[in-house]
Amino acid sequence: MSGPRRPLVAGNWKMNKTGVEAREYVARLRALLGDGELSCDVAVCPPATALEATARAASGSAVRVLAQAVHEAEKGAHTGEVSAGMIVGAGADGTLVGHSERRAAGETDDQVAARVRAALDAGLQVVVCVGESLEQREAGETERWLTGQVGAALAQVRADEVGVLSIAYEPIWAIGTGRTATPEIAQEACAHVRSVAAATLDPAALRVLYGGSVTPDNAAGLMAQPDIDGALVGGASLDAEAFAAIARAA
Repeated sequence: MSGPRRPLVAGNWKMNKTGVEAREYVARLRALLGDGELSCDVAVCPPATALEATARAASGSAVRVLAQAVHEAEKGAHTGEVSAGMIVGAGADGTLVGHSERRAAGETDDQVAARVRAALDAGLQVVVCVGESLEQREAGETERWLTGQVGAALAQVRADEVGVLSIAYEPIWAIGTGRTATPEIAQEACAHVRSVAAATLDPAALRVLYGGSVTPDNAAGLMAQPDIDGALVGGASLDAEAFAAIARAA
């Protein structure tokens, strides 16, 4: 990684870990990372039911806590959803928006844009997820698809918000499949994401992460690429030792 961008390594736990398990995990992660200054930012993304417990366990440490999703409304008849105010009230620092699994469940580009805006307005850090399917990649549609997703996600973002927003490129075909984009493929896509985002945000300051079957074995090679500023980690983040090893690779 080059330039002024500080790497970010975030672990998305998805539908895993209770509050008790989250507290135990964070205690272990803090011990593994130590008290010294880290060379990267580290965050975990627990399920909503464990958000407050995780935030309390991480309090006073360098570990940041992000929700996995946020709704655009402040309150209302939205059963099962979580507002930005609720995330702030739980003590968390930020949220993911637009993860492919949420998009597959019906989250639209317009909702992603509104949810990014709601989170930023609440003072939360945001990691926006983008990525193409295997069919789109094989059809040569990767750049067109990413252009549309990035442009839509940043539609309501201001240039001065580059410090609190990151974009995670996660090829859908590499999420949970064991198939990882080569460093060269990941670099090409992340460079394209950065170039599209440059219409709104300073490309030299914007953090672009890679996600998709990131492990301790491949993390260093991925994050050595010039346009990859960290990782959004799925399955490997459920193990504190593996996640700490990925953070050290950054």
